[in-house]
Amino acid sequence: MSLAAEAPTLHRPIRSKLGAYVALTKPRIIELLLVTTLPTMIVARRGLPSLGLMAATLVGGALAAGGANAMNMVVDRDIDKVMHRTSNRPLVTGAVTPRAALVFALALEVAAFVELWLVVNLLSASLAVSATLFYVFVYTLWLKRSSTQNIVIGGAAGAVPVLVGWSAVTGGLTWTPAVLFAIIFVWTPPHFWSLAFRYKDDYQAAKVPMLPAVATFRRTASEILLYSVVLVGVSLVLAGVASLGTLYVISASVLGAIFVAMAVRLWRRATPKAAMQLFSYSITYLTLLFVAMAVDVLVRS
Repeated sequence: MSLAAEAPTLHRPIRSKLGAYVALTKPRIIELLLVTTLPTMIVARRGLPSLGLMAATLVGGALAAGGANAMNMVVDRDIDKVMHRTSNRPLVTGAVTPRAALVFALALEVAAFVELWLVVNLLSASLAVSATLFYVFVYTLWLKRSSTQNIVIGGAAGAVPVLVGWSAVTGGLTWTPAVLFAIIFVWTPPHFWSLAFRYKDDYQAAKVPMLPAVATFRRTASEILLYSVVLVGVSLVLAGVASLGTLYVISASVLGAIFVAMAVRLWRRATPKAAMQLFSYSITYLTLLFVAMAVDVLVRS
């Protein structure tokens, strides 16, 4: 066999190993976190921040989030073996060892802190790492396996990137990033519980008290509806606190009305299909809401 023919075969294990490490970071979750960070920076700047600052903040945020997700996989590898949805994760298949994954996660966190501290500021670096500590120790190690409020409280970690984005631009925090934090905090339960409807058997098998796995369909749907209504209210509060204009108010109202309507439909029908439709829309909602606030600022700046 020629060397040219052997090369693809030799490269496959390398690509496979790299793919496994990338999978440890949960790239889709990182994408969603970054979608909220950049618009926050635009609102904080009341215009476009420098490309260098945006890039540095997004890179640091991605590294911190990736490290947190990798640590989550290390801790939850016993659960992931039981759950069908997570049975192909690298630590379950053996593509990466727990020790290697932990070293990788810690390296990402150190890199995130150093990069944000040196290129952005110390507050942003500290906030990014604090989100990881909260996600790992409060949510993953404590609440996830012990409380039906696991994702409610633990979801705070996913709201920290807006604080990182705001502090990266301003060097401090005000009421506006607090309301942005609240939007993501309130959005998280209906977003995650809608997905958990589909995988409640997995959570029951793993003995994880995610609300849809331990409560009735109707009760969970009722709580989703309640959080959805509060979410719309908080999103409109932001308009006044952040001095946003008509474009944002109309966008938040329309997007929110659709969100509540889908939550009402879920409450009435209580079907997995309706739950997954709400889950899918929740991602679209958050993305478009943050895009709307950024566009509102840019067109008026």
